[in-house]
Amino acid sequence: MSARAILAAGDDFVLTRLFAEQLREQVGGQRQVRELTLPWPARPFGTVGEVREASGDEDELIAALSGADIAVTHLAPFTEKVFANAPDLRLLVVSRGGPVNVNLDAATRHGVVVCYAPGRNADAVAEFTVGLLIATCRNLAAGHAELAQGRWGGHYYEYRHAGFEIGGSTVGLVGYGAIGSRVARLLAAFGAKVLAYDPYVGEDDVEPGITRLTDLAELLRQSRVVSLHQRVTAQTRGMIGAAELALLPPGAVLINTARGAVLDYDALCDALDSGHLAAAGLDVYPDEPLPERARLLSTPNVVLSPHVAGCSREVAQRAARICAAEVGRWTRGEPVAHCANPAVLAGT
Repeated sequence: MSARAILAAGDDFVLTRLFAEQLREQVGGQRQVRELTLPWPARPFGTVGEVREASGDEDELIAALSGADIAVTHLAPFTEKVFANAPDLRLLVVSRGGPVNVNLDAATRHGVVVCYAPGRNADAVAEFTVGLLIATCRNLAAGHAELAQGRWGGHYYEYRHAGFEIGGSTVGLVGYGAIGSRVARLLAAFGAKVLAYDPYVGEDDVEPGITRLTDLAELLRQSRVVSLHQRVTAQTRGMIGAAELALLPPGAVLINTARGAVLDYDALCDALDSGHLAAAGLDVYPDEPLPERARLLSTPNVVLSPHVAGCSREVAQRAARICAAEVGRWTRGEPVAHCANPAVLAGT
């Protein structure tokens, strides 16, 4: 069989039809677009083979890839086994900020170019971060919970329980990439004093009005609210622990819409239980879904959401467009925009 097919492997968020529609706009009738729908989010993603945050079955994916030289996906598990059994595959595009569901070393060994979709959810996460911050700092979620249980939360008018405004507050951002920089702009519009720490960002990369600090400890000491936006790397894993939380001023608030691995959640619970931190707003966790007996569920002054900061209809649409555009560039012989393993390109 001639390898002229494209596999569109979507799910119930980044819909298979969104991939297919965008791909057909890019390649017209030049390629058959084959469709596969994966079971996420009805079935939580997890580890498949040696890759994580994946959805679906390796054997089903291998069968769907027969004769395909291009694949686009959100969460399909591209493992060593899959690459070894998809000899025609030459381009894989993943609609995420990083191809965590791909064995990148295996892809490189098998000569498959892997592309990804940076920034596809930056606006959504930035907006959600500000919403979570407001819900946490202004007793919005706590007030709703009390009303839903038939209690009128009049005690929130007591000075000691009253929330505080973003305007005039110092907010520290750990990470100033696509998401952190957008959060900074939104917070600046509220009138917050915004500090940013990111060792990969230079002075000229920070917008006017945003204060760049090169010392994380200094940012923590100055910030009434700290919001986490760093990627998970060997350097950032567990980056915010007991020692760092202790540097925050008494009554500070922590927001995490980055990844669970960057924060020590036991240390966070200790800081909340002791009253050192006033509250925390969290969208990501060390284990997802959050276990039924997780300590966070019994820790006071926590606002929780189920890892949905990056979830909007626009994100799904944008992700499909970004992936299809990479396929279009590839089929026209143009350079791809976001390649995770450029060594393969160098060898072609």
